[in-house]
Order: sequence, then C-alpha cells, then structure tokens
Amino acid sequence: MSPGAAGPPLLGIRHHGPGSARAVRAALDVAQPRAVLIEGPPEGDALLALAAEPGMRPPVALLAHAADDPGRAAFWPLAGFSPEWAAIRWAQARDVPVRFIDLPAAHTLAAPEEEGEEGEPAALPVDPLAVLAETAGYEDPEQWWEDVVEHRGTGAVRDPLAAFKALEEAMGALRETYGDGGRPRDLVREAHMRQRMRAARREFGDDYAVVCGAWHVPALRARTTVAADRALLAGLPRTKVETTWVPWTHRRLARAGGYGAGVTSPGWYAHLFASRDRPVERWLTKVAGLLREEDRRVSPSHVIEAVRLAETLAAVRGRPVPGLGETLEAVRAVMCDGSDVPLALVEDRLVVGDVLGEVPDAAPAVPLQRDLTRRQRSLRLKAEARERDLELDLRKDTDAAKSLLLHRLRMLGVDWGVPTASRGGTGTFRETWRLRWEPELSVRVAEAGIWGTTVLGAATAKAAAEAARAGELGEVTALAERCLLAGLSEALPAVLRALADLAALDTDVARLAKALPALARSLRYGDVRGTDSAALGTVAAGLAERICVALPPACAAGLDADGAAELRGHLDGVHGAVALLADGQEGLRERWSAVLRKLAGRDTVPGLIRGRAVRLLLDDGRLPPGETARLMGLALSPAASPADAAGWIEGFAGGSGGGTLLVHDERLLGLIDAWLVSVPERAFIDVLPLLRRTFGAYEAGVRRTLGELARRGPGSRGIPTGAGPAPEGFAPDLDPARASAAAEVARRLLGAA
Repeated sequence: MSPGAAGPPLLGIRHHGPGSARAVRAALDVAQPRAVLIEGPPEGDALLALAAEPGMRPPVALLAHAADDPGRAAFWPLAGFSPEWAAIRWAQARDVPVRFIDLPAAHTLAAPEEEGEEGEPAALPVDPLAVLAETAGYEDPEQWWEDVVEHRGTGAVRDPLAAFKALEEAMGALRETYGDGGRPRDLVREAHMRQRMRAARREFGDDYAVVCGAWHVPALRARTTVAADRALLAGLPRTKVETTWVPWTHRRLARAGGYGAGVTSPGWYAHLFASRDRPVERWLTKVAGLLREEDRRVSPSHVIEAVRLAETLAAVRGRPVPGLGETLEAVRAVMCDGSDVPLALVEDRLVVGDVLGEVPDAAPAVPLQRDLTRRQRSLRLKAEARERDLELDLRKDTDAAKSLLLHRLRMLGVDWGVPTASRGGTGTFRETWRLRWEPELSVRVAEAGIWGTTVLGAATAKAAAEAARAGELGEVTALAERCLLAGLSEALPAVLRALADLAALDTDVARLAKALPALARSLRYGDVRGTDSAALGTVAAGLAERICVALPPACAAGLDADGAAELRGHLDGVHGAVALLADGQEGLRERWSAVLRKLAGRDTVPGLIRGRAVRLLLDDGRLPPGETARLMGLALSPAASPADAAGWIEGFAGGSGGGTLLVHDERLLGLIDAWLVSVPERAFIDVLPLLRRTFGAYEAGVRRTLGELARRGPGSRGIPTGAGPAPEGFAPDLDPARASAAAEVARRLLGAA
C-alpha cells in the first residue's frame, strides 16, 4: 500500500525527539483513534497503568531481565519528551487502550548476539537520518533533524499528519535502496508488529494508530501474508522474563543506549518540549541563572545580547531558528568571555543535565530492592543522578549506618558510592563517599537478589560464598577487610577459617607481605566500629611472625630490579602494618626492627631494599644519625656499583619526606653529592633514570632548595666557615631551645603529659 493510502495512521518518529512528541500529540488529536499501538515489549502492557500514577516522573525505563539471570537485561528508556511517552499519556487521558507491539523481550533476551558469516561481527547498520541529511546537503544529521522537525513552528498546523506522510515516503525510498539496512533482526521485529496490528484490526478495524520508529513504517505498511510473518517468527528462542519500571537519567539518555538512539543533548530537548514559546530566550535565561549561581557576573543585558547573536548566527547560516550550536556559541562569546571553562559547566548541567526520574512504590521489584528502598528512606539517603560527596562521621549512629549500607552494597557489586579521600581529616572515624545513582544499578540489585531478600542477608551470604571459593591469601584478606567495613559479623567466621587455612599453606613471602596490611587495616576499622576482631588479630600476628622469619632470605635470593621494586613496596606495607599491630603484640616492633637491621647491613640484599630499610629505621628513631651516615657511606663507596648505589639512594630518599630529610641533614646530602661527582660518565647515564625518578617526585620547593644547597656546596649551608650566621632555618646542629618550644606545643596537641 503506498504512503498516504487508506489504513490506520502510522506515525513514524525519532525516539526521544521532542518535535516528534509534539507532532504525535497533534496527529492523535486529529485522528482520535480507538487504540494506540506503540513500539515496545508486550511484557510491558501490564505496567502501562503505572504511567498514570502520581509517583511516576520521567525519565524512566522499562526494564526486562531474564528471570534466571538478571544480568541478561534490556532497557527501553522514555523521557518526558519521548514520542512514545506522549502517546501513552494521550491515550490514558482519554481512556483509550494502549499496547506495546514490538518483539517480546522473552525472545530478545534469549537470542544470541548478531554476527555475520563465519563469526564476523554484523555489518554496520545504515543511519537513515545521516543518509537523509546528506541528501539534503547537511553534514550534521542532528542539525538537519533540528531544522526539519524540532524547530518547526509550534502554532497551529493545517495537517498534522502531513509530516508523517512525507517521512514515510522518504523512509520507503531508503528501504527500497538499503533493505533491512544491516539490521536483519528488524525483519523479525516487524513481522511481530504486523501480527499485533492484525489483532488490533480484528478488534478496532482500522480505527487505531501506530507509533514506531520511522524506519519501520514502510515495512508495517507493506502487504505481507500471515504465513510469511509466522515463518519469520517460528522457532525463536524464548526465556522467562520479568519486567518493571526503573528510574532513568538524562545523563544516561545522552549515551547510545536503549533503542540505540541516545541523544547528546537531553536537557536541551527537554527544554524545547516544555517551552510553549520563545525557547531561545527562556534557555539563555536559564544559562544566565546557572552562571550567576557560580558567581559569574551575568546581567539581563548579557541575555539580550546573547539572544541577538544567536539569531544573527542562525540567519547567516540559513537556519529557521537558532539551534543548540548557535546558542552555545552566543553563550561562549557574550556570557563566558570566550572561555570554554564556564561553557563546559553549561553543557554538563543544562545541555545534558542530572535529572533523575521516579517510579511509584507499586512498581514490581525484587525483595532486595524493596529492602534497599526502605533503608534509603530511613537513613534519608536519596538516590540522585548528580555526583555528590558525602562526608560521614562514624562516631554518629546515623552516619555509621549509612557507611554500613554503602559498604554492603559494594559487597554485592552495587557501586552506588565509591570511597574517596576525606577532605576533613585522615582519622579512622571519618569517611568520604562519592555518590551517583546510575540506572544500571537496578540491574545489579536484581542480580544480587539471588543472595538474599535484605541487604544485610545478601551481603553476608555473598561474603561467605566468596570465602569458600577463594584460592589466594590476598583475596581472603581483602574480603576480611570488606566484611569488617560492612559489619558482616556473621560472615567473619567463614572468612577467618579460609584465611587461616590459606595462611598456613602459603610459603610465598611476597603474598604473605601483601596480605598483612589488609589484616592490619581490618583490625583498625574493627576497633573504630566496635567489631570483635580478636580472632583476626591472632591470624595477623602469626602472619607477621612468618614474614619476619622469611623476609631476609627472600630479599637476598638474587632479586632482579623488578623483584626488588616489588619487595620494596611490600616492605613499606608490612612496616605500616606492624605499627598498627604492635600495640596488641608484645615484642613485635622489636622483632621487625631486627629484620630491618639485617636487611640494611647485608651486601647481598639489593641496594633499593637496603636503602629503604635504613630509612624506615631512621624514621622510627631506631637508627642514630651517625650510623645512618656510615651505612650511606658504605653504600655509596667507590667499591659499590653505580646502579646499586643509585638504587640505595632511591630506597632511602624516595617517598614522602625524603627531600626534606636531605635539606635538613648536611652529612647525608654531602655524601650523595660526593658520590654523584665521582660516578663515571658512562655509568651516570645508566643511573640517571633512577635518580630522576627519585628527585623528580619531590615538591618544587624542595627541589629548588636542594639545587641551591648543591650549588653553594655542602658543609657550609651556603656560607663559608666563620663568615657569619647561617641562613634562617639552617644550623650545623639541633637548637634545643627552639626545638623544646615546638615539642611542648606538639605534646599539648597530642594530649600527652
């Protein structure tokens, strides 16, 4: 049947297009059909009534997932400016039946990924809008669509169906040229849509309307036999599915998802759909308000000038009205003084936006989702699409409960929040989380439903299961830490059994050293949260003893540069862990110091590790400055290889505080300076990357001071002996009088007697 021939109106639209949404409403007002059929999964028919509930606020999405595998899921997103949503609300406002007619999700989720011949990926689909835009002389399909559809006048239109007929004719020509357009699955979908249309014809005659992607209209209008369509649908795989509504976001609409028709500017499209008149003026007023909130000086005159500039740009370019490109250029020139920095804020907050939809409580949900919703409400922890930081004080009951909830969700793979560095301090009673709710997290919650019906029960069950199948010590120690953070006391026995078993069997000192810091942190967090972690302390102490015995032989066993670097990192980790464990383990700190002394004095140990051991002893006050200088002198003597000596310097002077130590210790800086002067030219080129890595990590001020001291020459702090007083901050020895004043202040701050 040719376009425009007798039959039901087939309203071809662009998904998530506000111009299409307005046109659909106008066309339905004229056609007044007795039923509305919409492209979408028929399993959603039972949920359509919820669209009229007061608690439903788009953007939302129909979520369908396999009942036995919630991770196999698909979304059908709908914004307030989506033509499908406009059709649904039009029908519900007039008590007109509305139904979905696309291929059921039961078939879609059961089908394998489409591939070409011999397992090659399927051919790249044809973009019909790009073809039409190119035919019309446009390089940008989005700009063509805006000019032809989105920016058409909002006033009365003589024939609202005329635009759909023209679009149907254009798509018909494309289908004749490109066939299925590289989408063979569309032929099956269209066969099912025609079957649903036949069923509607038996019930309503031709007095119904179809709202679907414009690409499908020629295929739905074509004359085909029932037998041919049944043949296409025969033998399709099928699986049991569950469906519900979930909140969606404008930011997620901006990605290529859902129908594969994600728009790059959902906030702009929402504005176009909501603005009855003067959309550019209203938009630029919003922009001015946002910039004023960010303390930029934007006045009404800026808005007037920006409107004039946008209209002038549109006229020069032959566009009917200013589009997004023209308005953004006007904003940059007039309101942002040509800067892209504030413009990026406008694009993020307004062009895309952080709008998060809502669904009513009556929407189907797994028990775990309902428990999560209850917890969110009781803790007043609202899910938001906009990224925000949440500061928690674990000494407060409400904040501690929020922390437990977020950690338990992370245990379940629902990363609503991600821990980040705290701005208010580094104490163990503080936590900072970066929160952002993404629609995909609804799928993660459904997947986690197999572990239990509550967040606590599900996290406990999953932790116990992970402990049972863990094959490495590091996995279990990390799991123990996560259990303590999440307050999963019922899962800890299973985790500790797995930890003890693996620790007893593991003889690799690197793996033991890697596991200990996590256990030490777990004990610390257990103390902060009031968790009984005595059994964990026993395991950690045994692990530390084994490391003390096994580490010296492992470091002397002919390590290469990469192995030495790895053990240097483990050395730092164990040292920090021993500091946390020492309070409850008598003699542990002394035994660890003895291990460091062994490492510092053995020539068979790589220089990187020897230097690090000396630095750790010096920082703990267990190595006198004179002994430190002696060990450095030995490491940098002419008998030592330049590469080993450079490694010693990296181990000793690298990391936090290394540069400051050299600034304030004349002897150590002099030893390094003398060694550098004595290194042969060829060897110096070889060790230069190590030295650059060490000294390049210092702060700019420290590097500047070291360079000045090296230029003046060590031994005088820049002033010849007897020439006068040393510069402020420098002296040959410690000044007890000045140091005692600072020490008294430090004691008071620390609460020491």
